[in-house]
Amino acid sequence: MNTAEPQEVKHFLLQSHDQYRDLAERHHALDDRLHELIDKPHLSESEQFEETTLKKRKLALKDRMEQIAMEWARDHHSSTS
Repeated sequence: MNTAEPQEVKHFLLQSHDQYRDLAERHHALDDRLHELIDKPHLSESEQFEETTLKKRKLALKDRMEQIAMEWARDHHSSTS
């Protein structure tokens, strides 16, 4: 995997990097809950707050996953150069 594509890196990390996999699982769980809320015809105030919070937490997890992937790709690339 010399010049790994982003999707290949993510797939590899899901298989081999415990922290990345944990973040992905948490992101998926938040996404499931978010879809439960989105499917409702009307949200209470607390559900609207939860929806906003879930979106922010998902984004933070995604940002951390991207950071791990970029670091891994950089480190892997520099070790193969």
